[in-house]
Amino acid sequence: MKTAVLVIILVLLPGAPVHAQAYPGKPVRLVMGPPAGGPTDGVGRVVAVKLGEIWGQQVVIENRPGAGNTIATAIVAKAAPDGYTLLMCPISDAVAPALNRKLSYDFMRDFAAIVHIGTTPNVFVVHPSVPARSVRDFIAYARANPGKLDYAATGIGQSGHLSFELLKTMTGINVVYVPYKTVGVAVTDLLSGRVSAQITNLPAQVENIRVGKVRALGVTSARRSARVPDVPTIAESGVPGFEVTVWYGMCAPAAVPASIVSKVATDVLKVLAMPDARQRLADQGVDVEPMDSARFAAFIRAETAKWARVVKDAGIQPQ
Repeated sequence: MKTAVLVIILVLLPGAPVHAQAYPGKPVRLVMGPPAGGPTDGVGRVVAVKLGEIWGQQVVIENRPGAGNTIATAIVAKAAPDGYTLLMCPISDAVAPALNRKLSYDFMRDFAAIVHIGTTPNVFVVHPSVPARSVRDFIAYARANPGKLDYAATGIGQSGHLSFELLKTMTGINVVYVPYKTVGVAVTDLLSGRVSAQITNLPAQVENIRVGKVRALGVTSARRSARVPDVPTIAESGVPGFEVTVWYGMCAPAAVPASIVSKVATDVLKVLAMPDARQRLADQGVDVEPMDSARFAAFIRAETAKWARVVKDAGIQPQ
């Protein structure tokens, strides 16, 4: 009896050591900026289901789109740093600081990188009427006809837009940007020849490439894609050093305990080693490329610096 009373007293004493409940002890919220049905959402749902199986706790997806995906990031930045609110952090989180004068958070300061999940390459495609069968041909034609060619992209700062602006700054070509509100309309106009070119996520164009509705000139990744193995990289096609991939990762508020960050990272890496999870991601056009917390943090820093340079070189004014 005396022992039992002593234990109770010690537990109630301020500062007394208490055995922490194993994480997670309740459902975990995974917030993301991209809307439901998009690539980031698809990646998040594959990982969420598998984490739920490992943890015995539901991982609830919460889509909070808007403001270039910064609404979701701001929500997680202000969340309690207990590990129960996590962020799907895609490439847009590395781009946002260059495009926004006043964010309510500092991504590098306010977030901890948990794990890098994978990437999706973009592909550079043109309408068949464009007299170019390679990246070199396109560059030569664009230089000879400045301002005659144009390209479709959905929104300033989006992956396709910045990919093409990077190509322009690296080659000195003058190709006119035509903004679109939706990917569907942009693709429709490309297929009809209303616009000349586009750089967009590869999975969205694989079938059009296969049937010849568009001509693929290059993929933006450092290596060729197994989905279109005959399409060279842009880097090997006359623009050495060119590399862009759409990437997906998971982050947490910076004050989340290191032990929780480590556990989440370890368990996500377990998910990425599961053959069925890898296949589901591959079916969505994602190349699984795991990185632990340290490597992912370094990668985010490099990406943030890279896109700041691209935005500046392209003359894009932060809002």
